[in-house]
Amino acid sequence: MFTGIVEALGRIEAVEPLHDGVRITVNVGDWPIEDLAIGDSVAHNGACLTVVAKAGRTLSYELSAETLRCTTGLDRLGPVNLEQALRFGDRLGGHLVSGHVDGVGRVLEFRQVAESWLLRLEAPQELAKFIARKGSITVNGVSLTVNQVEGPRFAVNLIPHTCAVTTLGQLRAGDAVNLEVDLLARYLERLVGER
Repeated sequence: MFTGIVEALGRIEAVEPLHDGVRITVNVGDWPIEDLAIGDSVAHNGACLTVVAKAGRTLSYELSAETLRCTTGLDRLGPVNLEQALRFGDRLGGHLVSGHVDGVGRVLEFRQVAESWLLRLEAPQELAKFIARKGSITVNGVSLTVNQVEGPRFAVNLIPHTCAVTTLGQLRAGDAVNLEVDLLARYLERLVGER
């Protein structure tokens, strides 16, 4: 489990093809990884990945074809939002995030409005029912509050700090993003659907 509070920016420095996926190597910069071990979970742009190798300031992961099918941006060089898995007793500053990306959304608009930034997105149609005004959503691993919803389209506001310390500040119209809907909304829909 994660919180959607990004701890660091990393950079995918290498992508090697595997028989059924890829192996990526991520430089974590000055992010403290002394406590991370092989087998630990780290969210990358919202996707929970398992550490398979550690060398100096880099961590390596093996991504299956299924992971690549459900996500965007993990099979190419570039920056990624990083967050270690929660430990019991950790502060929950965002919302409960599983690290299981539900789908890939598309940026419709990203523009400054006064001191903040408006980010308008479109989710896959099948996720629209899980997105609610004042509900939580994770965009590229960042916990955000939904401010407007119209069908599969929704909007969030970003403060300058969020733009500065995550990859969200680099988004442009047309970009693809990883989306994870609220965990409670998914379970509630399943329970209500069973009735």
